[in-house]
Amino acid sequence: MRHPPRSVLLAAAGATALIASAVAPALSAQGATPACTVEYSVTNQWAGGFQGSVKVTNNQAPLGSWRMSFDFADGQKVTQGWNAAWSQSGTTVTAANESYDGSLGTGASVTAGFLADWSGGNTAPTAFTLNGTTCNVDPEPPTSPPPPTTGTAPALHVSGTELEDASGATRRLLGVNRSGGEFMCVQGRGIWDGPVDDAAIKAIADWKTDAVRIPLNEECWLGLSNIKPEYGGANYINAVKDLVARVEAHGMTPILDLHWTYGQYTGNSAGCSDVHATCQKPMPDAQYSPSFWASVASTFKDDPAPVYDLFNEPYPDRATTSTTDAWKCWRDGGSCPGIPYAVAGMQDLVDSIRNTGSTNVIMAGGLAYANDLSQWTAYRPQDPVGNLAAAYHGYNFNTCANESCWNSTLAPVAAQVPLVAGEIGENTCAHGFTDQVMKWFDDRNLSYLGWAWNTWDCSSGPSLISAYDGTPTAYGIGLRDHLRALNP
Repeated sequence: MRHPPRSVLLAAAGATALIASAVAPALSAQGATPACTVEYSVTNQWAGGFQGSVKVTNNQAPLGSWRMSFDFADGQKVTQGWNAAWSQSGTTVTAANESYDGSLGTGASVTAGFLADWSGGNTAPTAFTLNGTTCNVDPEPPTSPPPPTTGTAPALHVSGTELEDASGATRRLLGVNRSGGEFMCVQGRGIWDGPVDDAAIKAIADWKTDAVRIPLNEECWLGLSNIKPEYGGANYINAVKDLVARVEAHGMTPILDLHWTYGQYTGNSAGCSDVHATCQKPMPDAQYSPSFWASVASTFKDDPAPVYDLFNEPYPDRATTSTTDAWKCWRDGGSCPGIPYAVAGMQDLVDSIRNTGSTNVIMAGGLAYANDLSQWTAYRPQDPVGNLAAAYHGYNFNTCANESCWNSTLAPVAAQVPLVAGEIGENTCAHGFTDQVMKWFDDRNLSYLGWAWNTWDCSSGPSLISAYDGTPTAYGIGLRDHLRALNP
């Protein structure tokens, strides 16, 4: 969903490089400020891998370029990174500046992040250099691996055109979207919009839902330097893990959705002119999105319950007049017509997830804000484990919003892979359109989730509830009563 203007969200709230916490410059025995300081932290860790961060501060004369190095003690191996050109030779890891962050003035800092493998131990490095000069640091110890999930959510996999649980029983994803994690953090106002404690999640479950889609922000997950530390990096990741655990504890499937991403786009249908992840961009970016998914997948790869929604609403078709170019961009990424930043295609993101060893179900939405699936089967990305589903978004104001279009474009997709309507809704403050969508999807045993479990005014966006105890709006009552009728 393209969100209401920021001013509306601010009013409603009233009614994915990593950043570590700031440190004061270390002092030598003589009380002098060192030439440089480095703060190293592990912001996320799982069996066999972790996500790390280094914050480098230059306290000497301004630098036109920089190169920071350290040594791992336990054989850790950097696999990818961001905000620096990362390399490793033996135990020595080097992060050199990119073209956009080479200048490092006196007192200036730069933060870069990475993903790495580890085995046996993950001791934090203790010695760092910047352009050959030794830096004094106060490294943070690595975090402990997250405890195993104890919830009751099903372990899903794809079987033909169906989603099945571990016993082979067919499952449908019928639920709601819990918006907030995509915009609150980047606006510096928190992590979630409204409560996400157990009572709030129970209220969702009481609608007889079995899935909750959770939109995320890649800059917040990765902890880029424009995100307040209290809302980014490890704090954001831990908040997401906590919410996932609560959703699963109520037997519901969490769907993790990459919603807002980095990359400046000012072309047709631009949501904002900001390079940062403050609105919906036409496609995920090559700079951060693959690292986001590698980190998310590594975090949850031992938990078979979460489903991954690769990118909320692609619209490369708005940037070019060529439908073929738009679909090629969607699948292959790279340099796409009309999009000035390097794009990560759906295949890139599938590969990032599968390279971690994660086998979780993956959803991929089509063009035109996931409303156009007309060539989805022709351009579908390859998934080596065969756990790929198609995602559709349907609103009353979309082009493909009637049975004729659903029959001609959605039905052929649903005949090949599971089809999930990740978002359905309408801007009428009623539920006539969603009733039609649910009937069409019910008749074909398909999945759908309503937008959105938030207490905004329905005139600014489809809001299912007027209170987080589950009180429905005139629009939301249609979904609530329908789900309860399906599962009395």
